[in-house]
Amino acid sequence: MGSLIRLMGKIVVFIFAILLIGGIIYFKKDIPPEKLIEKYANADSKFMRLMGINVHYRDEGNPNDSLPLILIHGTASSLLTWDSSVQLLKKQHRIIRFDLPGYALTGPNPEKDYGFDFYTRFVDSFINRLRISRCFLAGNSLGGGIAWHYTLAHAEKVARLILVDASGYVNSIKPNGALGFKLAQIPVLNQLLKWITPRVIVKKSLEDVYGNHSKITAALVDQYYDMLLRTGNRQAFIDRMRSGFGSSEESDKIKEINTPTLIIWGEKDGLIPVENAYLFQRDIPNSRLEILKGVGHVPMEEEPKRFAQIVSAFLLSKPL
Repeated sequence: MGSLIRLMGKIVVFIFAILLIGGIIYFKKDIPPEKLIEKYANADSKFMRLMGINVHYRDEGNPNDSLPLILIHGTASSLLTWDSSVQLLKKQHRIIRFDLPGYALTGPNPEKDYGFDFYTRFVDSFINRLRISRCFLAGNSLGGGIAWHYTLAHAEKVARLILVDASGYVNSIKPNGALGFKLAQIPVLNQLLKWITPRVIVKKSLEDVYGNHSKITAALVDQYYDMLLRTGNRQAFIDRMRSGFGSSEESDKIKEINTPTLIIWGEKDGLIPVENAYLFQRDIPNSRLEILKGVGHVPMEEEPKRFAQIVSAFLLSKPL
């Protein structure tokens, strides 16, 4: 018994030593939002105080466009995910995008609420503040889930809906999940991630998301890493994971969507597999589907030219 106790003691000391060394090597302080604003905001960046949150957004493109296109990014991302596509679309369209509460320059929600009901209220408040009565609405991943939830709640405000590798069918096709997502859902370990956040986790998570790894540059990894380290965002990421991704009851509501819908999906999406695209197509009668070969979870980043062509053709087409 004494030998067993000594052995257990040595194991505990060893684990503690590993954690201590890891903490020393990988400990990362929060980055103040002011520093990130200086680095990532540009001349088109604006900030709106809304629901107790300082929201970062951009309103660009054709000012005469009566139906603006509003873009919603996914988990752990930012409005920068749309950069290349916006450059290709904004000559013809007015485009509005924002950093969701919990992410990037916007930062955490003081109420720590990251459920779909909260995000639906947030999007509606944002649109109302800009005096937009009707729009085109697009979302990627979590943003896609927010977009279709919003469309169900405010169908009269959404002329057309675009779902890009969107969340929705939580109990059907099981996703593999990015490394960062998995770690954020593990009790105790997720608390360590608030302070010990190796850059390699972000790089590996992007590799889990992209279909073509050659497009993952050091600058791209730095961008995602910086946004994660923004003050409060690591805790917000953990809180968002705790909120879950909906339920089968919510998934059933997708069948109630009557808004003309474009579904875009990356064939090699390892986060929300392409089978989900066909479920959306099945359940939304007024829809069309585009599958992008060799592309992962963020088509607008991997293939912006093809993505922009598909989106523009849909927005300018006759009613489905």
